[in-house]
Amino acid sequence: MQQHTTEQMRNVVLLSHSGAGKTSLAEAMLFNSGAINRLGKVDQGSTTSDYDPDEVKRQTSIYLALLPCEWQGFKVNIIDTPGYADFVAEVKSAVRVADGAVIVVCAASSVEVGTELGWGYADEQEIPRLIFVNKMDRENADFFRVMEEIRANFGNKCVPIEIPIGAQDDFQGVVDLIRMKSYSGPQWQEGEIPDSLKERAGEFREKLVEAVAETADDLIAKYLEGEELTEEEIVQGLRAGATGGQVVPVLAGSAGRNLGAARLLDAICHYLPSPLDREHLTAVNPTTKQEETIDADPTGPLAALVFKTSADPYVGKLTYFRVYSGTIYSDSTVWNSTREHQERIGQLYVLRGKNQEPVPHLIAGDIGAVAKLAETTTGDTVCGRDHPLIMPTIEFPQPTMSFAVHPMTKADLDKLGSSLTRLVEEDPSLQIHRDGDTLETVLSGVGDAQLEVAAEKMLRKFGVNVRMETPKVPYKETVAISAKAEYKHKKQTGGHGQYGHVFLEIEPKPRGEGYEFSNRIVGGVVPKNYIPSVEKGVVAGLQEGVLAGYPVVDIKVTMYDGSYHTVDSSDIAFKIAGNHAVRKGLSQAQPVLLEPVMDMKITVPEGYIGDIISDLNGKRAKVLGMNPQGGLNVIEAKAPLAEVQRYAIDIRAMTQGRGSFQMELSHYEEVPAHIAQRISAEREKA
Repeated sequence: MQQHTTEQMRNVVLLSHSGAGKTSLAEAMLFNSGAINRLGKVDQGSTTSDYDPDEVKRQTSIYLALLPCEWQGFKVNIIDTPGYADFVAEVKSAVRVADGAVIVVCAASSVEVGTELGWGYADEQEIPRLIFVNKMDRENADFFRVMEEIRANFGNKCVPIEIPIGAQDDFQGVVDLIRMKSYSGPQWQEGEIPDSLKERAGEFREKLVEAVAETADDLIAKYLEGEELTEEEIVQGLRAGATGGQVVPVLAGSAGRNLGAARLLDAICHYLPSPLDREHLTAVNPTTKQEETIDADPTGPLAALVFKTSADPYVGKLTYFRVYSGTIYSDSTVWNSTREHQERIGQLYVLRGKNQEPVPHLIAGDIGAVAKLAETTTGDTVCGRDHPLIMPTIEFPQPTMSFAVHPMTKADLDKLGSSLTRLVEEDPSLQIHRDGDTLETVLSGVGDAQLEVAAEKMLRKFGVNVRMETPKVPYKETVAISAKAEYKHKKQTGGHGQYGHVFLEIEPKPRGEGYEFSNRIVGGVVPKNYIPSVEKGVVAGLQEGVLAGYPVVDIKVTMYDGSYHTVDSSDIAFKIAGNHAVRKGLSQAQPVLLEPVMDMKITVPEGYIGDIISDLNGKRAKVLGMNPQGGLNVIEAKAPLAEVQRYAIDIRAMTQGRGSFQMELSHYEEVPAHIAQRISAEREKA
């Protein structure tokens, strides 16, 4: 691949709902540019971007893929992304390093949830975008219906720069509304506009000219005076409007039949910004603590952001990065300012799917990868040690679903920890923790599909076979009333015997205040040196409650009397006595079961509020209130964890994927008696 200047680069991310055809579109663009010599198919597992075995198996994108190509003197770094909501971390990473986006909309199914989410991610990063209406050859394809939905969802700034000739089986080509020419046939030959489309083409051109005119004072003046804008003025105005986000050009085609991909490449190069056109980023200099502006200048101080880490079976750890300023060279050293660690850079690569092309250097604006960095992970900034900079990191969604991970064999157990650590390194939206109450290793992520893929990856990449289950609920026990208990441990076995005698008082404490042990022994009825042993016995006895075997909390245990034997008493005797006495007292103090209650913030469009609240009521939840927030409603509620462990699946089904939620532990609360009985019975059976 030849060298390109920063101005000649275009970094563009493909965004859409799953199944709209991003991967096929990327494949068609690569084919038209000459980067590949045959068109791969998603259903055959032969595309350049869906090369991972999990993607081939599922016939859908799971990971982002870098797909650089050259087009008319430009280098276009296409980033294909997953459309399925569980893999949003890959999408957020890709959007973070892109300068523009192509929103792919299916001509048959129109604007779907994933399309809306993709648009929202582009809004978050304020990147300009194009829209490509794909699958014009499909049954029920209707460009003009889709165009109405696009404008209803995303505003009147979405303006076609071409309209299709025919649709479904009759899709033949497009009318270019800038040049007012048609392009159709196998080679998309230029021709005149069909008579049947002349009137409609005139109407859409008028909307296009009006949108372009509004991008500049001189153009709006000329337009209002009734003068015709020249083709050159329309192109310049369209570029200014698209780059500034005032206009979103809309194109049409069929990626599967390779119709329209070449024209989309033209539009990307003409209307989306180069790295030089984007508003300059700011970074913090950790030495001076001052903000600095980063210019896309190959001669400036080095600043590159790591946006993905993957475990490559051949080269080991592979680190993907975008250079924002300066130039990074093969066989050099860089400074990881995020972790304050020097890294040795070996061979730099430009990636195209799984293929790696070695390059001597990468300049500001370009995207590449390097293998075997020791400390660097996703979100880190690498720079020159003499001019350290830390760029804003990538914000990943918080996990909303968890599975307990159980190794299948002893060998799997030995490798479990290291493989989970590498999984989380590859996908920062995954989190692992060890639950101290249930003693389970818990893997948390965005959804069930992401966690299933993680389990498959552990087996394929790291040879660790695991079983994934819904985590156990960490119930606890406490007491409802005060009670007193006595226990005398007396054993004679020849020689020294065992003797320990304790009186304990058990009292409930306010919720959340934990465990307390106190000593009211007076007059030396039990020597002081035995009191710690009694407490050890009590603590051991509280590890498993008498109701269902869960840890006992929010309780005060007081030793107020007892007796000892000068010969037979010992630490172990008083520990046993303390253990038995506390368990006897627990059974007399009306033990109750406690369950974790979660604070929930559920964000949904207004039309789904009734369904959500009805569902929450069925989950023993308490709805605390609702707050409108930017066209959405935020429902605040408290719900038992046992009822909402699979809420990520429930909310997706109820809101067609438009709802989201956050959840964190609020407090522990008493379980209703009939449910407590069922839990105790299940625990006893288990």
